[in-house]
Amino acid sequence: MTEETPGFDEKPDVPSDAAPEDAAQAESADKAGSAPAGDVTDVALQAQLDQVRTALNERTTDLQRLQAEYQNYRRRVERDRITVKDIAAANLLSELLPTLDDVGRAREHGELVGGFKSVAESLETVVAKLGLQQFGKEGEPFDPTIHEALMHSYAPDVTETTCVAILQPGYRIGERTIRPARVAVAEPQPGAQGTKSGSEDDAKGAKASDEESGGPEEG
Repeated sequence: MTEETPGFDEKPDVPSDAAPEDAAQAESADKAGSAPAGDVTDVALQAQLDQVRTALNERTTDLQRLQAEYQNYRRRVERDRITVKDIAAANLLSELLPTLDDVGRAREHGELVGGFKSVAESLETVVAKLGLQQFGKEGEPFDPTIHEALMHSYAPDVTETTCVAILQPGYRIGERTIRPARVAVAEPQPGAQGTKSGSEDDAKGAKASDEESGGPEEG
């Protein structure tokens, strides 16, 4: 039985006729084989971590895109809901305009009394809550976008086309006109401005002549 000599480490068997370089390579191979596997594990974990980060970024981008699409969808739905509501209200109020015209004529003739007056005022309150607004006043400038001229005349006391009578009031909901105001309009008298300017010029010329001649001749 062979006894091991204490104090000496075992070394890989190397043939006795091997060169010194072969012996060194054998020792390096033995050391590499006995090296810890921690470095390999760290590399694998880092690769997995990079994959997880890439997947997380992709999912985050997808989520942001879905959130933007959902917000756009909500805005479209809300806009469509408001549009449908406005159209429905406008259609309903358009059907009530003849009744409101009757109420207005009755008020002008002093026939809005008793229970009829209460019903008329309640109706006007309801349509006002729905956003209906009446417009059109005598003396305001004519605007073809909100006025409809049914009668035309000339007047010496106006300087532009003016609404001189409201035949039917106009109605709008917000910025939307559902019926233009039907009016009678008056324009300035043709040649009135020129005649007035000519008279003023004649008066100024006569005054200048009098001043140059020492005043008007006495009779």
